[in-house]
Amino acid sequence: MLRIQKISPDSAALETVRQLFLEYADELQENLCFQSFDAEVKDPLKKYGPPEGALFIAYWNEAPAGCIALQPLKEEGVCEMKRLYVKPKFRKYGIGRSLVEQLITESYQLGYTDMRLDTLERLKPAISLYKSLGFEKTQAYNENPLSGVVYIEKKIQ
Repeated sequence: MLRIQKISPDSAALETVRQLFLEYADELQENLCFQSFDAEVKDPLKKYGPPEGALFIAYWNEAPAGCIALQPLKEEGVCEMKRLYVKPKFRKYGIGRSLVEQLITESYQLGYTDMRLDTLERLKPAISLYKSLGFEKTQAYNENPLSGVVYIEKKIQ
């Protein structure tokens, strides 16, 4: 059974989120230092916390299964989805879709009108998920030095 929890500053799940972030980076096999990833792991809520951000963890039968984050961008009304990750053994349960849907709802409640993200073209299942939820390709909105970056956005309604 799926349970999604919003992470607060006093949440006992913060350490679990840190571990999920590290697993995410290990699976990507990319150097994320250009995103200050080490600082992000140390204090996830500094970048993804309230009042303009959000961080969620998903549990499947009470086992940590995945995470997702939201941060504001400089452009008014625009936020960015970050760190969508579902552990491989939990990928057949629709957890990624549920996490993205939760983040879209949260972004609407926070007053955002647009959500953006960048991903890698080799992550085809993720791109298919985003497209199925109404995301469309867009122009680059940040400086990402990785090869094969795809930029995607969605109007929040």
